[in-house]
Amino acid sequence: MSVEITGSYSGKKKVNIVHGPSGEIIVTEAPRDNGGEGKSFSPTDLIAAAFGSCVVTTIAIVAERSLINVDGMHMRVEKHMQTEPRRIGSIPLEVHLPSSLQDHERQKLERAGLSCPVHKSLHPEVKAEIKFIYDVG
Repeated sequence: MSVEITGSYSGKKKVNIVHGPSGEIIVTEAPRDNGGEGKSFSPTDLIAAAFGSCVVTTIAIVAERSLINVDGMHMRVEKHMQTEPRRIGSIPLEVHLPSSLQDHERQKLERAGLSCPVHKSLHPEVKAEIKFIYDVG
């Protein structure tokens, strides 16, 4: 399956990205340390966001199939850049899940989260650790 995504430069270090199937638009811009205004996601911010949302989405898919309630699930991800070479060094992710989940459900959902395609697509030198926290009440 393929999805076409197009982009056009709109000036001031900004790019309008269009999702072909839906027409939805995301605007990216250079980060502040590269002359951007910091008013939108940078391209590397999108990688961190994609990682977090992919893990949560993958867990949600498995939870729905398995009739496991994950209402209130949420995530928090940070992006840490390195300079030589300039790239993402680490993107630690916390996934917050219901405290009521049983051990076997937790194991199943953690396996699902670790199998997210974005996680599997990241370069091995990017530290992309996932911490599962069971604190949603």
